[in-house]
Parts: sequence; structure tokens; C-alpha cells
Amino acid sequence: MGRGEVIAGLRAEYAEALAGGTARFFEPRRRECPWCDSPKLTTRLRTPDLMQHKPGRFLLDECGGCGHVFQNPRLTEEGLDFYYRDFYDRLGEKATAGRFRSQQGAYKDRAGMVRPHTEPKAWLDVGTGHGHFCGTAAKLFPHTDFDGVDMTDGVLLAEGEGRIRQAHQGRFTALSGGLAGQYDVVSMFHYLEHSVEPREEIAAARETLRSGGHLVIEVPDPECRLAKVLGRYWLSWLQPQHLNFVPVGNLCAELDEQGFTVVEVHRKKAHMPFDLMLAAGLFVENLAPRGDAPWLAVPPNPLERLARGAVVAAGMPLAVAGVLLDRLLTLAPERAGLTNTYRVLARLS
Repeated sequence: MGRGEVIAGLRAEYAEALAGGTARFFEPRRRECPWCDSPKLTTRLRTPDLMQHKPGRFLLDECGGCGHVFQNPRLTEEGLDFYYRDFYDRLGEKATAGRFRSQQGAYKDRAGMVRPHTEPKAWLDVGTGHGHFCGTAAKLFPHTDFDGVDMTDGVLLAEGEGRIRQAHQGRFTALSGGLAGQYDVVSMFHYLEHSVEPREEIAAARETLRSGGHLVIEVPDPECRLAKVLGRYWLSWLQPQHLNFVPVGNLCAELDEQGFTVVEVHRKKAHMPFDLMLAAGLFVENLAPRGDAPWLAVPPNPLERLARGAVVAAGMPLAVAGVLLDRLLTLAPERAGLTNTYRVLARLS
């Protein structure tokens, strides 16, 4: 079955989901910061869904007390299901698998941060997706058993294709009790920002670790200066999926509070040089008429398809310029504040 036929088959499903509008997808708006309870909130970002173009408007607030950035109002369980649908699975599965496969260098860097500190027997990767990190890390840790946790069926695929030893499908906070004390390393790479309650995820990691075990976390850096410059086109905002953006100081303090000792913090080494290229791509993509998608009431007509192709083609030089500028910015010192990601390694006391 071709993609067009799949989209046509899903159109009725989305029409039913959207029949009552999008208001039910959101919780009531918070008046206090979920991290420190401060009422000093300001709006950091207003944006539509720039990736899938599903209906809805999303707001990020920033706390004037601790700097935490969070989605406000936050998506409900039903909202999360709606906006995640067809991003990582079904229509989006092939593209997602391609993105995962293309990040071998990043996977090696993440595993390399851990390597000088421990030789784990068992490693749990939380939010593992299709397990591509584990498949790469296993080459650096040939005597380590890698397991994975994820909500999607991708974790089952990872087990079936041998990238992980055992798949655990479901919410990590619900599964952690059954995994207590089984792991030497727990990793959360670009997982915590998707979490409803980041502190509970850290507590779940602590529960699954053996004494002296290590937790490694990598997340977008909300203190990146380009986040302000690029606004809604800073890809790491990724609305509506990313719910919480924790500044590095807040995360390190929370790790200390939960009984961890921070061993290393990487900013420049964790940076992913794609901000300007992807900002250009998002800008051009959102100038063009929409491509076909099942959440659109009707598919685009031939003229709209032609116009879309022309706009995207015309925007290619902008994306190429973004690639070159991204490479140039990697030469900037860490103190310039242009790194978009940070990575923290902590040991459980």
C-alpha cells in the first residue's frame, strides 16, 4: 500500500479525533513553576506544530526564579497520544529509523563519556527507541548487556533485531520497581525533556541502579543563546513533544539531592551542530503549502503540490548556508553560550 493510500485510510481516524477541537488536549494553565513553585512566569515562546503541522498552539513559559522552561498549558495524556501519533511510528517510522541510524557519531560520544569511569555489566537505556544507541555502544562495551525501555513498539523491534538483550515496554516510572538494583549504568539521551515529571524519572533511575552505578543524561540546553535568536525555529524546542527544559544547574542540584555525585558535565562536547541548518529548513518548510497528511481535511491539489516543491527547492541555498555557519560556530569557545545540548554523568553514592 502506497503512502497516499495509508494517509487516506487514516483521515477518518483523525477527523474523529479532531471533531471536538483541541481544547481537551491541554491541562489547565499553571500559575507556578513546576520545578521551584515560583509564580514569576513569563512567556518564552508561542508556536504552532512546525514539524507535523497538526492543529494547535503551544506556549513555553520561563521561570524567573530558577530558569526552568516548561510547556504551559501542558498536554494531557490524550494530547500526548494525539501529537505523538505518526511521528515515531506508522507514517513516521521510516523517517525516524533513518534519523536514528544517522547519529552514529553522537552515539559514540555518549558512550565515550562513560567509558573512563566504569566497565558495566548491565546498562539500561531509557527512551531507547529502536535501540540504535545500544547497538553502537555495544562495540565499545563488548562485555556489557544492554536493555532498553520505551513506550513504543520500537523497543520490541530493537530486541528482535539484537540491538538490546531485553525490551521493557511501558512507562519507566511504572517499570522501575521490577528492575530495582539491576543496572550499573542508566542512560537517558533526549528523554527527560519529554517527561511529565523529570524528578520522578531521576528517582526511577536511582531505583534501578546498583550502589556506585552511573546515570548519564543528555538534554537540550535552554540557556543556549541561539534558542533566543532563532525563537520558534530552534529545533530543540520541538513543540509540542518537549514538556520540560531543565537548566544544567537545576539538574545537577537535583542529582545531588537524590544521592548522586556529578562526575562530569559536557556542553561543547555534547553540542550538535545543526541549529542554523534546521532553522532554515523549518522556515522554508513553513513558507510552503502543506504536504498531504491525514489530519488535513482534504489533500493538497496538484497546484499546491507544485508550489510546495518550488518553495522547498528555492530554499535549498539557505539550508546550505546554515550548514556552513553551523560548522563555523563550532569554533566558538564554550563560554560563548552557543552549545545547544549538555550531558551530565553522575555516580550514585
